[in-house]
Amino acid sequence: MPFAQQQPDNPRRPPTRSSTTTRRVTLLELFFDLVYVVALALISRGLAEEINWHQAGQALILLAAVWWTWTITSLVTDLYDPERTEIKALVLAVMFGVLLMASAIPKAFGDRGLTFAGAYVAIHLGRGLFIIPAVRNDPQVQRRAARIFCWFTLSAVPWIGGAFVSEDARMVLWLLALGLDYLGLRLSYPVPGLGSVPASLFRLTAEHLAERYQQFYTIALGDAILVTGIAYTTNHSELEDAGALLLAFATTLLLWRIYVHKAGELLPVAIKVMKKPTHFLGTSPYTHLVMVAGVVTTAAGFEVMLHTPTLPAPTPPEWTAIMLGGPALFLVGRALFEHEVFNRVSWSRPGGVVALMAVAPATLFLPSLTAGLAALLVLAGVALADLRHTRNRPPEAPMPP
Repeated sequence: MPFAQQQPDNPRRPPTRSSTTTRRVTLLELFFDLVYVVALALISRGLAEEINWHQAGQALILLAAVWWTWTITSLVTDLYDPERTEIKALVLAVMFGVLLMASAIPKAFGDRGLTFAGAYVAIHLGRGLFIIPAVRNDPQVQRRAARIFCWFTLSAVPWIGGAFVSEDARMVLWLLALGLDYLGLRLSYPVPGLGSVPASLFRLTAEHLAERYQQFYTIALGDAILVTGIAYTTNHSELEDAGALLLAFATTLLLWRIYVHKAGELLPVAIKVMKKPTHFLGTSPYTHLVMVAGVVTTAAGFEVMLHTPTLPAPTPPEWTAIMLGGPALFLVGRALFEHEVFNRVSWSRPGGVVALMAVAPATLFLPSLTAGLAALLVLAGVALADLRHTRNRPPEAPMPP
């Protein structure tokens, strides 16, 4: 059978998806994701350099901003035709903007705040200014783009304003801006006089969008491996560090296994069988953010562990918090994700969180490697519980709420 010839772009047709648009992720989208490896690695390393609640709050703000550029771009390539020339150009422009944001991450709460916030705002407003005229031949789609543009225009005020104030005030303003951005999608971008975006205008392509979320989670695991490898090359005792490296790799493997087990594999089917496919947009961007935050925090814990694998002194409380808190945060997100797909939560998820909290006090009196080992054993227990639950049982069908 001969290969299908790609139809030339028709400038009169809006660049929206059609029945002939590919349902698979394009190579350009995979290329686009590469810039996020840099962003996530810089956030992880910044968190490991100075572990305290203030730094953790800043890391969460930076991660949430970076994540939202990816989430909305993935939604754009799902609603529009990623093979159209104009959408390809848009994706490349966003990629450059994210690279600019990533370069500013180490000093985003210092003298490069305007670079970070300006790039973020330019990405979202520039996308709207690009799409609105591009879909002028489809009034409904144009109104959808206009509603989204209005919300990002509103959040641009605290984003840019935050770049000109003190560090603490910047955190407050940027949290406000993120709240507006995240709430906008949750509420379907209501605008006075225009109303909310109708559910019919969010026609999701299950295979494409599910694959995009699976791929970004894989990118987050790539961050863990990258941070681990860099930390390993900078240390001195190869034998001691090899044990910590093996522990970090095994933990990363378990984070992958627990994610893909059933819920991660069946996400495309779950989106298809949802009574309201738009329900996915109201849950998955947030559940995946929690899981990714857990992986990024765990990666920061890897760096701490590799730098001090056999300290004779007790583990500092902040190190215990990051090394056990990362896996705990991942399990919380994974429980929410499981409820999203199956409308239930396995006992092993909250049980794993309780176990991590229970062993935390003991690790305070032991070397830092002990906290990493405790996290590994808890995650291994969760993975084994998953395997036991599904062994010799028929495949479970997704039952989203």
